[in-house]
Amino acid sequence: MFGRLMPREGKFFDYFSQHADQIVLGAEQLTALMRAEHELDERKRNIENIEHRADKITSQTMQLLHQTFITPLDRDEIHQLITKMDDILDLMEDVSQCMFLYDIRAVTDEARALADLCLTSTQKVKEAVDLLSNLKNAKRILELCNEVDRLEGDADHVMRSAMAKLFRGEADAKQLFKLKEIYQLLESVTDRCQDVANIIEGIVIENG
Repeated sequence: MFGRLMPREGKFFDYFSQHADQIVLGAEQLTALMRAEHELDERKRNIENIEHRADKITSQTMQLLHQTFITPLDRDEIHQLITKMDDILDLMEDVSQCMFLYDIRAVTDEARALADLCLTSTQKVKEAVDLLSNLKNAKRILELCNEVDRLEGDADHVMRSAMAKLFRGEADAKQLFKLKEIYQLLESVTDRCQDVANIIEGIVIENG
């Protein structure tokens, strides 16, 4: 099916891949932030700039969707996919904004571990998105979707352990609130990656 697409229709897949590039760049900045808290201002600005670039790609995708009579995927699938991909970067920006607003200058090992899982999840999402234009890649795409699901489960486990440690050992109520918020936002990034993987999985199965 995908191999017979007209050139202009393939632009959707170009936009998906371009957006996925931005998601990975955002996750790289997030993990860098967790390892160099003193660079908070710089990393926050970088993530904001990346998120703005991704917003432009989302807007271009929506514009193309309105202008294209015959689309390579179901119109709702295109809308859901680009929207959920955009949600991933929105949450990364939320993390950096919260760290800035709360003036968090000491990052825990658990936050770093969650950020690492976010990065790996976005890399898997990008690989799946890049393969989506050709259903000959169906097997690998589904493998990647399963890996994203597994990573989301790993993030759940890390967050539960982090919360248990936080509520048992943190005496400062303000610090507890701040870290709880950061943990939840980081884990939500992997949730959104899972949402994207589920959409991709549905596309592959429906068009297989």
